[in-house]
Amino acid sequence: MSGSGFVRLWRLAALLWSLSLISACGLSIDAEQARVCRSALPALNPGAVIAVERVREGPVARSLRIDYIAQYPDRPVLERFAICQFAAAGLSPNKAELTGLGTEEGPLSGASLYMLKRYYLDTPEGAAGDPGSRTDADVTEIPMAAAYWLQQILVSLPRTAIYALLSTAFALVFGLSGRINLAFGELAAVGSAATIAGASVVLVAGASAPVLGLAVGLGAALFAGAIHSAVGGHFTIGRITAESPQPSLIATVGLSLFLMEYLRLVQSPVTVWLPPIWSEAWPLARAQDFLVSLTPITAITAGIGLVAALGLLWLVRATAFGRAWRAYADDPKAAALMGVNGPRLLVQTLALAGAMAGLSGMLIVAQYGGLGFAGGFQYGLKALIAAIIGGIGSIPGAMLGGFAVGLFETLWSAYLPIEVRDMALYAALVVFLIFRPSGLLGFQDPTPRPV
Repeated sequence: MSGSGFVRLWRLAALLWSLSLISACGLSIDAEQARVCRSALPALNPGAVIAVERVREGPVARSLRIDYIAQYPDRPVLERFAICQFAAAGLSPNKAELTGLGTEEGPLSGASLYMLKRYYLDTPEGAAGDPGSRTDADVTEIPMAAAYWLQQILVSLPRTAIYALLSTAFALVFGLSGRINLAFGELAAVGSAATIAGASVVLVAGASAPVLGLAVGLGAALFAGAIHSAVGGHFTIGRITAESPQPSLIATVGLSLFLMEYLRLVQSPVTVWLPPIWSEAWPLARAQDFLVSLTPITAITAGIGLVAALGLLWLVRATAFGRAWRAYADDPKAAALMGVNGPRLLVQTLALAGAMAGLSGMLIVAQYGGLGFAGGFQYGLKALIAAIIGGIGSIPGAMLGGFAVGLFETLWSAYLPIEVRDMALYAALVVFLIFRPSGLLGFQDPTPRPV
């Protein structure tokens, strides 16, 4: 791809992500609040079949109005509505707390609302009583097999973006130094903790807007990932100059254990979760009663991953840092003779790789709510597998490997026994190491660097 074509592609990806973010900013219906409000409808209409017609903003702040139909066996169809008011909104942890409920017959009393929450909404029966939204969306009808397959692809987008970013972190460091840093999974956990901390600062300041919270969390994740990676990598890779990569590999294992324990002490063993945001399903297609849907937060996390990946490719391809990185990766001695400062370039590369790992941690929080202090290990291990399959040392190959692993996990979970999914992934790694050790887009030499 030419330089101008690549720049146009990167700008297009940035535009698509910006449009998805703007559309998410305009969302006024919180999916979690809508679920709580819908769950109250069966209790207001005992014995009736509920069909939700419309969900919209309520007449007051932090409220929703649901228009619905109640069908009793021995009565005419009733057109009713409910207005639910909540304690907070946005990223506030108590945003799904119901503080008021009114119908066409008037508001519920405080005692009735307490009984409703205590003995219905807070029970498994109440959660299972959600009648759901309308299923007659005006979308394209497609075959059931295609609808199921498409839904699985859409579900895999965030996981694919996370694996791709972590894989590029491995590729950046290995491509430059020939060393594998096994601490990138824990650096993703550092980014997750920094995201939670940034969002918490916004909440303490009195703001609960998801855009602001995630923006501050994003900056915190990038900074924390870059700093921890640069400092830790300097001592485990930069200062260990043995010809064999094994001492550095062992040192990065120690670094990963250090970061894991460090996070346990800093954030405590209890994982802090952000409430779900922008999780209202957008219907895209249908097969009979099965709706293919996409949530705004899934589109945003996938868009961020795409923009970050293309931005990294542009950075390595068209900037002074990228030229120095490629020159030093090809021949360190010749690059040094041409004025490339190897130690400084290594620290810069470690910081950039750590920022990618921190960004993946932010995406984990945005999509799934949080990540425990030991939760980064599995992400890091599978990202390393993705980097090897794609071609470790090749940044495009690492991205391709992340996509392949994310898609493999999703499709295996959809069609085959999920309990053997990880075994199958590790078996695929062995097959690649035997028959194509250079990966999909790796070096032609089967052993370009000692691994």
